[in-house]
Amino acid sequence: MSEAIKVDIWSDVQCPWCYIGKRKFEAGAAQFGGEVEVEYHSFELAPDTPVDFDGTPADYLAQRKGLSHDQVSQMLDRVTGIAASVGLDYDYDSVHQTNTVKAHELLHYAKSKGRQLEMKERLLKAYFVNGEHVGRIDDLADIAAEIGFDRADVVRALESNEFLAAVKADVAQAQEYGIQGVPFFVIDGKYGISGAQEASTFAAALQQVREEKKAAA
Repeated sequence: MSEAIKVDIWSDVQCPWCYIGKRKFEAGAAQFGGEVEVEYHSFELAPDTPVDFDGTPADYLAQRKGLSHDQVSQMLDRVTGIAASVGLDYDYDSVHQTNTVKAHELLHYAKSKGRQLEMKERLLKAYFVNGEHVGRIDDLADIAAEIGFDRADVVRALESNEFLAAVKADVAQAQEYGIQGVPFFVIDGKYGISGAQEASTFAAALQQVREEKKAAA
């Protein structure tokens, strides 16, 4: 029986390349064909963002990166086109720019229940496709309840910051690894792949690890 290859992924719920990278990695894992165990880790692209940012993602990017609205519009058009190429329908007109720390706490809550991957997919869809708010506890609890979690328990966990230390530990580990942007994939604890690479890149890396494991055995 072959042992699953562990893949740790640092990612943020409001990172457009993270959702694209998730799809490309999934395609690469399917090409690889072996067993893969995925765990997501928290990375906050903009921890200083207010929960209720007054403006659009375009306003935010223009302010943060010092770009004109035309430049930002071109950037968003480009990323929306790339997202469409992997089957994702980004709707930037409906996105709520926000602080994602509570969304990360919810991902750790879901991990504690063995359902992190399902929650990760739902939160990315909430942010980029559905135009849902992923920064406020009530909205996050509604999303969690929709996929079968106990809403009151989610509210309790988020209000008490039960998983905040776990989020901070992920962020600290990213700093130790020298991760400065996401998505970032760590395969078998030793190979790092940065960015939303092509499916074939992920498949090749997984295959290499499988061959190394066979040789070591």
